[in-house]
Amino acid sequence: MGETMKMTSAYANKLIKKLNEDKEFWLSKERESCWYVASVDEKPVIPEYDYEEVARTIAELDRKVLKLKHAINKANTTNHLMVGEKSYSIDEILVRMSQLTNRRMMLDQMRKHPEKARCNAGAYHAGAAAPEYKYNNYDLKLVAKDYELVDEEINNMQLALDHYNQTFEFEVEL
Repeated sequence: MGETMKMTSAYANKLIKKLNEDKEFWLSKERESCWYVASVDEKPVIPEYDYEEVARTIAELDRKVLKLKHAINKANTTNHLMVGEKSYSIDEILVRMSQLTNRRMMLDQMRKHPEKARCNAGAYHAGAAAPEYKYNNYDLKLVAKDYELVDEEINNMQLALDHYNQTFEFEVEL
């Protein structure tokens, strides 16, 4: 049907972005031109619009995006990278990075929390109950160490992924 091209994931994603921008142009053109309003006592000004051309163009753009995304997904599930001592498929790296990012956010909150913090300090008034304090129930040094390990793992995965996206080529039939 189309030509076969070799490309990197970075290039394929740029091409997908361009195709989606082109599609939005055609959708906008359709929204603006598929109807027109005219008074019964005037000659209508009919915008230039060819439904078949627009529909065919949008379908072709969608087909190309589908092919590109499928090729990226296929490459992501079949190709592996070494990150440290461990081999991951690209899709595993993407999932793992998401998991680690969520964990890093929690560890960041924990490492920034003081060992003892006053609860509802503004609600304490003379004659009211004794103030309450929130205490850490963990080893702050261990949390800080784990934060650094998780952050390093995310960075190592990101570097490996960036290199892969810029250098590994796969075939796409457009």
